[in-house]
Amino acid sequence: MAEETRVGFHKDLEEIDQKVLRLFAMVAEGVAKATDAFLANDREAAESLIETDAVIDQLYCDVEELVQRQFATQSPMARDMRFLLSVLRIVPELERSGDLAEHIANRATRGVSDNVTPRIRGLIEQMGHVATQMWRDAADAYVDRDGEAATRLAERDDELDELHSSLTAELVTGQIRVPIALEMALIARFYERLGDHAVNIGERIRYIAEGL
Repeated sequence: MAEETRVGFHKDLEEIDQKVLRLFAMVAEGVAKATDAFLANDREAAESLIETDAVIDQLYCDVEELVQRQFATQSPMARDMRFLLSVLRIVPELERSGDLAEHIANRATRGVSDNVTPRIRGLIEQMGHVATQMWRDAADAYVDRDGEAATRLAERDDELDELHSSLTAELVTGQIRVPIALEMALIARFYERLGDHAVNIGERIRYIAEGL
């Protein structure tokens, strides 16, 4: 009976892992698509991402429920304990990042990008590129249990912060209308937060891999 319980426990761990992998894939893809949707004012793509965010929210709830069930019915030890504790901290970061991608895409429905300078568009494109790469790197790090990815993600986040500062400086020059500047400041903040969430996840992956 104990052996059957243990087999069931490891099947549940595998299910949790697969759902987290799916969340990583959806968020990484969502960040890339959100940037494209915003720059192209693609309302259809934006609406699709809003629907995707609902799926992310449900997956997040499913994973939390599965993890909590393991603590209630099993006695996880050592590596399994590290994994479950880390997942409980990783999935909220994924859920919030899905929200941020959706917020960026949602601006496509308002035609904001039609009212910005080429310089501002270029900075947003760069921020989107860096954020997308960070999230793809974070997803790969989770798959590989690559603890060293935390350092690389922090370095890329510094790059994203510099772009954020450059965009903020551009917005205060007065070249675009105040309502548009406020929207762009929000978008810049969304990208900056996406970077922060990826860095936080990198630290959680380091803990899974190294226990540090």
